Amino acid sequence: MKEVLRYEVEDRPRRVLTFGLGMQLMALGINGVVLMPTIVFRAGGAEDLVFWAVFASVLACGVATMLQGMRVGRIGAGYAIPHVSSAIFIAVCAEALIQGGPGLLATLVVISALAQIAFSARLSLLHRVLTPVVTGTVVMLLPVTVMPILFDMLNELPPGAPAVAGPLSAGVTVVAIVGIALRAKGTLRLWAPGIGIVAGSLVGAYFGIYDTGRIADAGWIGVPAGGVPAPDIGFGPTFWALLPAFLFVALVGTTKSVAVAVAIQRVSWRRSRAVDFRAVQRAVAAEGAGNLLAGFAGTMPNTPNGNGVAAIEVTGGAARGVAVAAGLVFAVLAFVPKALALILAIPAAVVGATIAVVMATLFTVGMREVARSIATNPRNGLIAGVSFWTGLAFEFDMIFPAEFEAFAGGLLSNGLTTGGLVALLLTGLTARRKRRLTGTLDVAELPRIRQFIQTFSARHGLTAVVDRLEAASEEALLTLLESRDEADEMAEAEETPDDGRRQLLLTAGVEEDEAVLEFRVGAAGGDELNLQDRLAWLDAETRAADVEHEISLRLLRHLASSVRHQQFHDMDILTLRVSAADPGGS
Repeated sequence: MKEVLRYEVEDRPRRVLTFGLGMQLMALGINGVVLMPTIVFRAGGAEDLVFWAVFASVLACGVATMLQGMRVGRIGAGYAIPHVSSAIFIAVCAEALIQGGPGLLATLVVISALAQIAFSARLSLLHRVLTPVVTGTVVMLLPVTVMPILFDMLNELPPGAPAVAGPLSAGVTVVAIVGIALRAKGTLRLWAPGIGIVAGSLVGAYFGIYDTGRIADAGWIGVPAGGVPAPDIGFGPTFWALLPAFLFVALVGTTKSVAVAVAIQRVSWRRSRAVDFRAVQRAVAAEGAGNLLAGFAGTMPNTPNGNGVAAIEVTGGAARGVAVAAGLVFAVLAFVPKALALILAIPAAVVGATIAVVMATLFTVGMREVARSIATNPRNGLIAGVSFWTGLAFEFDMIFPAEFEAFAGGLLSNGLTTGGLVALLLTGLTARRKRRLTGTLDVAELPRIRQFIQTFSARHGLTAVVDRLEAASEEALLTLLESRDEADEMAEAEETPDDGRRQLLLTAGVEEDEAVLEFRVGAAGGDELNLQDRLAWLDAETRAADVEHEISLRLLRHLASSVRHQQFHDMDILTLRVSAADPGGS
């Protein structure tokens, strides 16, 4: 829905509107923030700490959501990414509570948070496996794992309530949201989820299923009893037995967070642009920071909420200030039990219907990501199909449920985890070994690069296109040099150490009748424009004046069938695909 995106990332809507959108974003996730820690602590036998865990989760999610919108240094994506309690941690967190109590849980959550921060710092090393087909498949599986819970919520009614109360409340909610999102224009469309929730809640109040008693019993301001549990630093056998599972789930959670951070960029700009993996790194770092707070507070981890992507698709409001507003609301609610009860009193059928409508659009976001990857490599279609249906089958216990229920603590019973693992495995199996050349980002390397290309071409039968490969390599090197000069001059003026910014690794391989050349260089350290975007915007009048070396860019676009530029904080990766077909034979 980019063509109807009303507020993109850098826009600043009126404060009242920003606060309203933040309230809606918060409302879409509050049920998950409260429900997950309640399930974990009750299942783990820590009933007396449930209220504290909910309080700590709401506060940690609020801080993490604000960090995502504010972008503090290298923490926070700078996008409207809300956080909720992480469902994939339910099994391992409950097991930690059973085996070692809240102290052991706190220690394991802190360590897994530190692991996520480490993953964010070296995300460039995982780029070969965290590909668009992997992240797209994970996004497609998000609704699959959530929808059963939402459909169960449609049937949740208090004792004595009429049977029609749930269906009517949910139906009014769906009709209001979908009708406004499809037919309304302008500002009204931004309020579709909020209007749907109010309409459904009014119907629920008429039938007596809006829990006013919860509101009456809640206090106005306060912190629940319980307090922060002391971390268990004994590092006994139980700790070492559970640590691998926590680290593994943290890696799977990072994969899911990468998928959400990529998807949020796809829907947050009016003009299509390349994914900024520096923002993805910052998103994962913010998740680690939020989980660090959650661990020290004694609750379960949190994670970026895919509902934020779908909410932008529905409302058209992607301004980063919305995340800050949502985070502030979360933080305030943590200390105002009465306000939290006001939201928790919303009928389960209304909450379930609202999230179900929003999540339905998320599936298409993942489909688009997978479709882009299939365009460059048809094999990705098979990877996505097998991974998605495997995840679906495991989610609904269709494959040897008795055998896999106990395997790895029941980890494979989660479709998101299983499907993501299959996608990672298949992607890793399809990765081919490539020839490598190391050097420095300098024109003096051109003779070595030409020799490398000639040897590679002779080995793979590409002598007919060796001239094109040499020319593409030369233009890629020159383009990278040109984009790096200004950043290096600034670094020298600030007396900043080079930190390996001019180290070069060139790899070459063959995929699907195309030669694939990959240039990996140390990152410049600034916010320079992505070369992939420069090529896409080359002919636009607003961008042509900003491109100082237009000739190299035009030649590169002519020589390569596709150009992909991935920017990380520690590394830039420029990937060229050059057709292996003889240009003279066409």
